[in-house]
Amino acid sequence: MFTINKFEGLIAAPFTPMDSKGNLNTIIIPEYYNFLEKNGIAGVFINGTTGEGPSLTQKEKQLNAETWAECLKAGGKVKVINLVGGTSYSECIENALISYEMGLSAIAVIGPYFFRPEDPDTLAEFVARVGEAVKELPVYYYHFPALTGVKIPMISFLEKISAILPNFAGIKFTHEDLMDFSSCLNYKNRKYDLLWGRDECMLAALAYGCRGFVGSTYNYAAPLYYKIIESFNNGDLDTARELQQKSVEMIKLLNKYGGIATGKAYMKIAGIDCGLFRLPVKNMTGDMFENFVRDVNLLGINDFFSKK
Repeated sequence: MFTINKFEGLIAAPFTPMDSKGNLNTIIIPEYYNFLEKNGIAGVFINGTTGEGPSLTQKEKQLNAETWAECLKAGGKVKVINLVGGTSYSECIENALISYEMGLSAIAVIGPYFFRPEDPDTLAEFVARVGEAVKELPVYYYHFPALTGVKIPMISFLEKISAILPNFAGIKFTHEDLMDFSSCLNYKNRKYDLLWGRDECMLAALAYGCRGFVGSTYNYAAPLYYKIIESFNNGDLDTARELQQKSVEMIKLLNKYGGIATGKAYMKIAGIDCGLFRLPVKNMTGDMFENFVRDVNLLGINDFFSKK
C-alpha cells in the first residue's frame, strides 16, 4: 500500500533564476537551495506559478528540475516537488517520468487552464493519467482557480481521485474557500496532505489544523512565518495575529509595485538575485526599486527576513 508522508512546515515556491538576457541561470540554484535550507524550509515547489512554469519550455522545465535534483542528491534536506504541467497530459507524463528518474520527492499537476474540465470526474481522469505513469511517486494536485479557472470543489475531486489513483498524496490548496479546505483536510480521517497556498491567511489554516504551507513569500521571509506558527502553537494568538498582519502588509507591496515580479525584488534584498520575470509579466524600473526598498524598510520587518 502506498504511504503518504505529509509535509510539515514551510515549502517555498522558488523563483526561476534568469540572466540579463532572460535565459535560465541555473548556476544560482545551489546557492539558492542552501539559502532555503539554512532558513528551515522543508521543501520547494518548482516550476509553479512563482517559478514561471507556464513561461518555460519543456527543456527549460526539465533543466530547472535537474539542477534542483542535483542539490537534493548531494545530501540536501529540502525536498523537491516538481509541477509537471497542466494543459498537455503527454507533456505532464514526460516530466513526471523524468522527475522519477531524477529522484525528486513528488510531482504536482495543475488543472488544465485552456480546455478546462467541467466536472470532478474529468479532472480526476486527467490527473490519474499522469499519476499512473509514476506509481511510486507521490502526486499532488495544484488547486488555483483564480488563475486556472478550474472551479471544481476539491472535496468532489478528492472523492473521485482517491478511488482511482493509489499514489495520490494531496492538494496544494490556493483558494480562500475554507469550508472546502476543511472538508478535504478531514476526508477519510485526515488521510491526505493538504498544503495551504495563501501566505496572507496562514493563521486561518493553522486554526483548521493545517501543518504544511506552500508559498512564494517563504523564500525571503521564512522566520516571520515560523514565528506565526510558534506563536499559534504556544497559544499566543495576539502575537500570531500581529505577525500575520505584518505578512499582509508585506504582501500588499507586491500589488503596489506590479504583482508577482516584485517577489524577485524581495529576493534581491535578501541577497539572491534571480533576475527578472519574462513577459508578459511586468518588472519594476530602477526608480521603482529604490522606492520599493524604502517602503520595505518602513515595514519594520527586517528581523523577519531570511538570512544568507
